[in-house]
Amino acid sequence: MTGQYQKAYFLISAAAMQQLPPDEGVEVAMVGRSNAGKSSVLNRITQSKNLARVSKTPGRTQLINIFVLDPGRRIADLPGYGYARVPLAAKLKWQKTVDQYISDRACLKGLILVMDIRHPFKELDVKLLEYCDHRGLPVHILLNKADKLTNSQVAQTLRETKAALTGYRNSVTFQVFSALKGRGLSELHALLDQWYGFK
Repeated sequence: MTGQYQKAYFLISAAAMQQLPPDEGVEVAMVGRSNAGKSSVLNRITQSKNLARVSKTPGRTQLINIFVLDPGRRIADLPGYGYARVPLAAKLKWQKTVDQYISDRACLKGLILVMDIRHPFKELDVKLLEYCDHRGLPVHILLNKADKLTNSQVAQTLRETKAALTGYRNSVTFQVFSALKGRGLSELHALLDQWYGFK
């Protein structure tokens, strides 16, 4: 159902929960550190170069950006964490918004957690996984920027990732991905098709 993702369009940037669309249908949220390449992944998923703003300065996504696939299905791009050079008060506000979104959003089907394959499982990544595990919320990890590593380095990271995830009860899956090259896109689309209920 790749064509469904190509229809995506930007709806709103929300600074607070009450600004989000009605809590119905199916939402999949993208989250990760500010320099993990979230915007590039979103653009690759939707086959668009300009849907999500890609910045050379990490941390520019400071709001919850909502993109619509169809009337009942949306992608939420959550504020990046852990890198942006912004005042502490702003970081805390973003974190509160993200925490509230994950805990309260009933239509949230699962999270796409984008990690830089060269620097996976940073402290905030692990905290997010633990929180989602406690909630029973499915998480799919994208080990992005695989084009930066050799095949043997990728294989080693996959082994380490599998070992790191053995303690989680909920549905945590993972894959290698390259937003730059498109590696792993069909696998990701297949997972999203399941979550969204595309036939």
